[in-house]
Amino acid sequence: MVLGSHVPELRALELLSAVARLGSLGAAAAELGISQQAASSRLRTVEALVGEPLVVRSRRGSGLTGTGELVVQWAARVLEAAEELDAGITALRADRRGHLAVAASLTIAEHMLPGWLVGLRAHQVRRGLAPTEVTMTATNSERVAALVESGEVALGFVEGPDAPVGLQCRLVGTDELVVVVGPGHPWAGRGRRRVLAATLAATPLVVREPGSGTRMVLERALAGHVQAAPALELSSTAAVRAAVAAGAGPAALGAHAVRDDLATGRLVEVAVGGLELTRRLHAVWRGGAHPPQGPARELVAWAAGGGRA
Repeated sequence: MVLGSHVPELRALELLSAVARLGSLGAAAAELGISQQAASSRLRTVEALVGEPLVVRSRRGSGLTGTGELVVQWAARVLEAAEELDAGITALRADRRGHLAVAASLTIAEHMLPGWLVGLRAHQVRRGLAPTEVTMTATNSERVAALVESGEVALGFVEGPDAPVGLQCRLVGTDELVVVVGPGHPWAGRGRRRVLAATLAATPLVVREPGSGTRMVLERALAGHVQAAPALELSSTAAVRAAVAAGAGPAALGAHAVRDDLATGRLVEVAVGGLELTRRLHAVWRGGAHPPQGPARELVAWAAGGGRA
């Protein structure tokens, strides 16, 4: 449907309705927060569209002509619908400001995102803003990309050698994978803390499931070697850590994820020669070159700035 050329603007209809209710063009202008000059200009525009005078002025104030009364009657439903539209858009904007759905790969969800969210919340409070309510889904990087692609979440954080194809992204940091074994593993003994990349590739490892950013980085790093079948394939970092500590075999995990285990001796780090295990951490979203305006953009800025929005 295409609107005709004689449909006045909503602000002009609002002005006419106020004149009918208040009996004064000046009072109507004051209520709408515009000057009387602007009100007169708005009135002239709508009268030109209708083709007849709509308001008559006298010493006692302003009143509507017969045509003006008809226009106000017809406009009542239009203004009511406009108020509903305005209220709906206001509620939508408030919901987007007040709630943010995020998905993050497991390492980021467990070891980085909580700190980012706490810092962002404090930053919002200092600025006098209501803190954003965040719903977080923790899953592997492949699933995070799928959730963002489908629109189920507004923002995702993934780890891996590359950002997902088809999504906008921003690098928010890097993380190193470290090779770890249990204390009873032969590689944990003194003098055996360094192995070759070819040896690691030929050893059955405890790995994350396909689609995990951790696994993608490891497989790409070992791509030039013949790789043994995994000893175990597990769907969480915590499960991999427990299996390695129990003696199931070596694993490559994020340095953040194993920091406490290394400090307590539950796991032992093994140096690997000739292996690049740096992984990139990206924020991802759909649409334009920048994250969605509001909490999503603020969270990305906070993460990329190392705790400064």
